[in-house]
Amino acid sequence: MRPSFAEAVRVWAKIASLSFGGPAGQIAVMHRILVDERQWISEARFLHALNFCMLLPGPEAQQLATYIGWLLHGVRGGLVAGLLFILPGVLAIMALSFVYVLFGNAGPVEAIFFGVKAAVLAIVLDAVIRIARRALTGWLLWFLAGAAFVGIFFFGVPFPLIILATALIGLMAGKLGWLGRKESASDTVVDDRLAVQDGRGAVLAAAGFFVLWLAPVALLLATLGPGDVFADIGLFFSKMAVVTFGGAYAVLAYVAQQAVENYGWLSAGEMLDGLGMAETTPGPLIMVLQFVGFMAAYGDPGSLPPLLAATLGGLLATWVTFAPCFLWIFLGAPFVEKLRGNRALSAALSAITAAVVGVILNLAVWFAIHSWFGETRSLVAFGLDTDLPVLASVNLPAVALSLLAIAAIFLFRLGMLPVLALSAGAGLALYAAGLI
Repeated sequence: MRPSFAEAVRVWAKIASLSFGGPAGQIAVMHRILVDERQWISEARFLHALNFCMLLPGPEAQQLATYIGWLLHGVRGGLVAGLLFILPGVLAIMALSFVYVLFGNAGPVEAIFFGVKAAVLAIVLDAVIRIARRALTGWLLWFLAGAAFVGIFFFGVPFPLIILATALIGLMAGKLGWLGRKESASDTVVDDRLAVQDGRGAVLAAAGFFVLWLAPVALLLATLGPGDVFADIGLFFSKMAVVTFGGAYAVLAYVAQQAVENYGWLSAGEMLDGLGMAETTPGPLIMVLQFVGFMAAYGDPGSLPPLLAATLGGLLATWVTFAPCFLWIFLGAPFVEKLRGNRALSAALSAITAAVVGVILNLAVWFAIHSWFGETRSLVAFGLDTDLPVLASVNLPAVALSLLAIAAIFLFRLGMLPVLALSAGAGLALYAAGLI
C-alpha cells in the first residue's frame, strides 16, 4: 500500500536527520530507506528522478526529496519532503553560527562532528556500491562511470559538460539499441503505489514559489538600494540559485572568492570554518551559504542588534537559495514524468546515471582526502587539474575511525543510526583523551 501522509512525514523527518555528508551521503540515505527498506519507489523511478535533478541548478539531493515527495503525495508531499530535508541543517548551522561568533569553535561539538565524518564516508562508499551494482548493467555504462570519475577528479572537467557528453552518448547508444532500460515487473508493482499526480497543481505551486522567491529581493532592492548588506545578500544568492549547476562543489569556490575578496563579508579562515560546519551537519552542503549570510549581516548590522541582523541575514540567504529549488521541481517534474517511457530519453538518462556514479565516487574520494589529511596540494600539469593529499598531514584518528565505520557497515551490517551514534561517541572519547 502507498504510505499515508503522516507516515511519509515521519520518514522524511528521519531522512532529514540522517542527511549527513553532502549530496552523496544524502542520496545514499534516501536510496537505502525509500528503495531498499520501504520500497515506496522502484530503483528505475528513483534513478529517473535523480537524473533529472542532476540537470538542475541547486542542491540535487534536496530536489530529489521534493520530487519523490511529490510523486507520493502531490504538492503537499513535495513541500514537506523538501522543507524537512533542509530544516535540521538550517537549525544546526544557525545554532553553530551563534556558538561561533560568541564562543569560537566549541571543542566537544567539533569532536562529535569529527566522529560523524567517519560514518559519513562509510555511508557514501555504501551508496556508490549499491547504485553501481544496479545501474551499471553493461560495459558502456561502466566505461562512462569511469570516464566521468577520471574527468572530474583528475582533469577538473566541468560537471555540466560531463552530463551533456554522457547524455549525447546515451542518445546515440539508444538509437543503436545498446541502451534503454525497460521497467521490470517488480518495478511496476512498486510504482503502482505512487499516486497519479495532477501536473496543474505543481505548475501553480511553481508560480507561487517564483513570486515568493523574487518578491522579497525586489522589495529589498527598492527600499534599501544596492550596497545595503541585506539587498546584496538577496541579490547575490539569488544569482547563485540560478547558476549552481553541478551541485554545491561546483559553486562554492566562486562563492568563497566573492564573499571574501569582493564583498568582504568574512575571512578565508571563517569561510573554511563554515564549510566544515556544513560538511558535518545534516542537510545540503550548500547550507554553508546561510553561514555566509549570517556573518555578512553580523559584520554590517546597520541599526539592528548584531545577532538579530545576523539571524535575518542567514535566513534570507537560505530562503533565496532554496525557494528556487521548489520552483524547478514543480515546474519540471510533471513533464519529465510524461517522458518516462521515451526510449531515447531512457537511454540518455541511463548514461547520465552512469556519470552520476562516477561523480558520487569523486565526492567520496574528495571527502576522504579532506577528512583524512590536514593539507592538500594542487597538481596542475599536462592537462591534470586535481588536489592531492600531503601524506605528512595524515590524521590517523580520522583514518582509524573511518575504517572502523566501514567495517561496521560492510562486515557487521550495522544500520546507519548505530554507526552514526557510535562514531559520534568515539569522537567525544578521542577528544576527552586529548587525541584530537
